[in-house]
Amino acid sequence: MIKIPLALLNLQDDGFHLLVEVVVFDKTFKAVLDTGASKTVFDKTTIEKHIGNDELRTSDRVSTGLGTTNMESFTWLLPDFQVGDFHLKNFEVAVLDLSSINFAYENLSVDPVIGVIGGDILTQYDGIIDYGKKTLTLKKSKKK
Repeated sequence: MIKIPLALLNLQDDGFHLLVEVVVFDKTFKAVLDTGASKTVFDKTTIEKHIGNDELRTSDRVSTGLGTTNMESFTWLLPDFQVGDFHLKNFEVAVLDLSSINFAYENLSVDPVIGVIGGDILTQYDGIIDYGKKTLTLKKSKKK
């Protein structure tokens, strides 16, 4: 079991978001931990600064949520992804335009996020969120 620290972001009396530090492209970013997101998603604008467009695959799935019912989506095979001491290699993520989230964060004077950690990771690695201790616990290996 790997314990990962979380930060609790107060959205000015409009709820809370859990943030976690992730490492992608050998750089540290913040990501939102979202139990309601079915899949882990990365921001297209941020990803395109680090990879070629030919690495993104157009997805035939229609993405909903994030204030829209129809958003162009892509998938990307993330070669190396680190959340705390938890490492994933060759993990497929969705890639969407997350500018609306980052615009909202900018209005709160909060740094932008690279993405959203979703239910795919939380369910596959038996994620446990402890709000009191502000930790996420993940198993080292995928459940069978």
